Amino acid sequence: MAKLKVKPKQLLELGFPQNPAISMTMSVLEKQYKHATFEEVEEILRGLVTNPEDYWDDEVWGKIAERIKERQVEDAKTYHLAEQPLPFTTYGEENIEREAFLQMNTAMKLPITVAGALMPDAHSGYGLPIGGVLATENAVIPYGVGVDIGCRMCLSVLPISGSEFKKHEKSFEKALVENTNFGAGGHWAQSQMDYEVIDSPLFQEIDVLKNLQKKAAAQLGTSGSGNHFVEFGIVNFETDDDILGVKAGEYVALLSHSGSRGLGANIAKHYTNIAMDMRKLPREAQHLAWLMLDEAEGAEYWAAMNLAGDYASACHHEIHRRILKQLGTSVKVRIENHHNFAWKEQLADGREVIVHRKGATPANLGDMGIIPGSMTAAGYIVRGKGEVASLNSAAHGAGRKMSRRRAKESITQNEMKRLLRDSGVTLLDGGLDEAPHAYKDIESVMLSQKALVDVVAKFLPKIVKMDRA
Repeated sequence: MAKLKVKPKQLLELGFPQNPAISMTMSVLEKQYKHATFEEVEEILRGLVTNPEDYWDDEVWGKIAERIKERQVEDAKTYHLAEQPLPFTTYGEENIEREAFLQMNTAMKLPITVAGALMPDAHSGYGLPIGGVLATENAVIPYGVGVDIGCRMCLSVLPISGSEFKKHEKSFEKALVENTNFGAGGHWAQSQMDYEVIDSPLFQEIDVLKNLQKKAAAQLGTSGSGNHFVEFGIVNFETDDDILGVKAGEYVALLSHSGSRGLGANIAKHYTNIAMDMRKLPREAQHLAWLMLDEAEGAEYWAAMNLAGDYASACHHEIHRRILKQLGTSVKVRIENHHNFAWKEQLADGREVIVHRKGATPANLGDMGIIPGSMTAAGYIVRGKGEVASLNSAAHGAGRKMSRRRAKESITQNEMKRLLRDSGVTLLDGGLDEAPHAYKDIESVMLSQKALVDVVAKFLPKIVKMDRA
């Protein structure tokens, strides 16, 4: 009698998964069915694929059935991308790197995606590009929000003139040095517990938050590394702004940029891992795994994300409180806005969607925001126009044109010092990776988004504090 010969290709055609189940099956057939015909074993093989549970107690086929079922469960969690991306609007396309477009195209192929837009400061990131705006249906993407949840800008306009600033510039420098704390492990010796966000019951209700409350309290009022900063500058209102209640003129302003510190980072890591486990995606899209808001995991992330956003805001308020207390001054008007966040919003057709703005500023009609340039370039106070095509969004800064590594390799300390001197900016701390040369031209970025925001005032940096190089 002829010896049974079965090839892996035949098993694949029967529906066997590409995992150890194939080699295990080949071994069983060779040892125990070597004189059978293919027709005689075909029924068993088909049964293993269609109903592996029926074979779990079988001494011969049990382990193979388990492997087949494991793969079937994994495959059931695998989601496929659309062949073509949904269309999206791009602003300042000529200054955006190819990788950012590719990442946005991938995001626009997700089965949950409804709409998207790419801001003029866009560059590549993890999952969604920095400067990417994505609207989804009933789903939130942790990496679409980003690791630094609720990273934001906060600007306090002070009742101090530019001439007064020049007279007392050393006092402003001293206030920055003594009341800021930068870096991944930065914390204050005395925790700040008198903020409502620190007492949130969510710290006890959500497992991942239970061990983060004390750390969050210690880090309140501190800033991260990278492009996070606290700086004094001169803001110029060319005309009266009745909405803000500010008369035309030149004022000193305190501007800060940072996020939710270790709290947000831990939340992002925890729920990204959950999302990636729940929903398998092709390699190029794996960091875009999502959680449905009507799932327990999605609802939990949404609550934690909002807590991190409130915490980021409290961090800024504490930074500003410390500095302004030492200077003995008050706030004339304060403007602040999140980026790296997700919001429930309505599209023009009335559909409710989740809008992710990863490195993008909310620019709904009337929204106030701050769009910084670099440590020597102007920043802008803006008011949103509510442009539908941009999903009511705008840039969150100038945007990088060099990676940190490339900046360190191609920019010299002398070049940076020369630019700082020529711009009249004092840099208290900061590295070459944040040199102005590493950023796009903020004027070009603003020109590319004239349809998205109106400029209310211009901010010129004067004293900048960042993490030490």
